[in-house]
Amino acid sequence: MEQLPIFLLAAVAVGGVAYVFIYPILSGEKTTEKRVATVARTTATSRTPRNAPQKSRRDTIENTLKEFEERNKKTKSPPLSVRIAQSGLSWSKHTFFLVSGAVGIVLFLLGTASGAGLLPAVGLGFAGAFGLPRWFLGFRKRRREQKFLNAFPDAVDVIVRGVKAGLPLLDCIKMIAIDAPEPVRSEFRSILETQAIGMPLGEACGKLYERMPLPEANFFGIVVSIQQKAGGNLAETLSNLSRVLRDRKKMKAKIQAMSQEAKASAAIIGALPLAVMTLVWLTSPAYINLLFTEPLGHIMLAGSATWMAMGVLVMKKMINFDF
Repeated sequence: MEQLPIFLLAAVAVGGVAYVFIYPILSGEKTTEKRVATVARTTATSRTPRNAPQKSRRDTIENTLKEFEERNKKTKSPPLSVRIAQSGLSWSKHTFFLVSGAVGIVLFLLGTASGAGLLPAVGLGFAGAFGLPRWFLGFRKRRREQKFLNAFPDAVDVIVRGVKAGLPLLDCIKMIAIDAPEPVRSEFRSILETQAIGMPLGEACGKLYERMPLPEANFFGIVVSIQQKAGGNLAETLSNLSRVLRDRKKMKAKIQAMSQEAKASAAIIGALPLAVMTLVWLTSPAYINLLFTEPLGHIMLAGSATWMAMGVLVMKKMINFDF
């Protein structure tokens, strides 16, 4: 009788061990676990090809945007040859230097012939050789960019309608290179020439920003480059781009209209001292001639001109809205 509890405890222990090791085999639990693991591996394998293209497309877009960002950093301070091309001139650097030197010499001779003195003549020659030609390049560049912005949304619409009609992107660009107004026609012709020598069409469109450094041209290059590399609905994307370009154009015109009052006020304030000085000189020349004949008058004129220049620059900064 004393051995009965021990026997019962031993039987329970053996039964527990048998249940732990033998029951999963008899019930098929291990088989079920293997089947679940196999299904899980199969599901993971079947999901990989579906997610891989999405990840690849995302990586392609990120790499393209990084390339455009690096390219934009380089175009912030372009060399002289690029600035000449951006202004629409066909000059070489040698021609530009010759023209700059000729303008500087002419202004120096004019300053000498007017009897103003050697120092003012040297200043005129320096401004003619280094300032005036570069200002001319900037003026032509801004005017050319404005003409491009006026015609660029219509060119994008031509591409959208052509792609929706089933035409290839290259054929749409060829139509723009033939029928669009300048400078859009010449810029898209440059895209075709760049693509003809072996460069992919996306990269050729991306180089449009180097010749026309505008956000709108950068948008177009990014859209086409991403579509060429990662795919997508080009017609819908370019249609959205066209709408954005027209909205930006409307906003820019609205800002210019709202700032005209401030510009007119600044012009009147800047011209008022000169107008008053001219009227005083016409009515009382002896009264104002002291400013031109006395040394103290020269100092007063120089100080007034300095303060006037500072005021004009401050007003220009206040009313110049970058958009």
